[in-house]
Amino acid sequence: MGCDSETNGRFRADATVSTYIQFAYKLWSTDMQSRELSRLPKWVSTDRYTIEARASTDNATKDQMRLMVQSLLAERFQLAAHFEGREVPVFELRLAQPGKRGPKLVLHADGPPCDKPGTSPGEGLPGFPGNCHSPSALDSPDGMIVLGSRDVTMDVLTGALSMLASQLGRPVIDKTGLTGRFDFTVAWERPPRAPASSDALPPAPLGPTLIQALRDQLGLKLEPSKASLAVLAIDNLERPSEN
Repeated sequence: MGCDSETNGRFRADATVSTYIQFAYKLWSTDMQSRELSRLPKWVSTDRYTIEARASTDNATKDQMRLMVQSLLAERFQLAAHFEGREVPVFELRLAQPGKRGPKLVLHADGPPCDKPGTSPGEGLPGFPGNCHSPSALDSPDGMIVLGSRDVTMDVLTGALSMLASQLGRPVIDKTGLTGRFDFTVAWERPPRAPASSDALPPAPLGPTLIQALRDQLGLKLEPSKASLAVLAIDNLERPSEN
């Protein structure tokens, strides 16, 4: 969630309730979870609310902040929710070759620490990725999509891939067996738009597809499977009264 601000145990944000829920429960915006949230009243995703709160300690972790926001949602919006498992089609993310990572998936310990400027040794774009702990994407000058981050676990990487529902069509779960924290960048060609005329030929690809990029750049592959995934189901949510 890009709108949260945490400094010296203080939390301040201005966002929709849907965004607060995603932050508080650490949800990835998968197609399955998005469908669940889309069943909520429209105001949940349109009305914005400001939250200002202070944790009981100045050095509260992000997960402690999440718990605090969960409590605020329950108190202010009467939120009641639970996780339930649902069996769905998934992709399993695995190493393309056993024991071998790709050139742009590197151990974070081999690069600059997060409290100092610098880029990953994975030979990404100059100055990218500059952020740690949370993946970000950008459009490169040559029309490619570039996804990257520093100091993340494989669960975070697979969560970022799961958000690419329009390109992959199903969630991604980690089966790489890789532990530790990594820096990564992966770049692939943006899927072409449909031709304006049915007689027109689609443009020739200029770069790799996402599947090719995962294999060649990160040393990873996607295998179709089925798995039971946790989805946050909302039992109750009420618009707060004016006071």
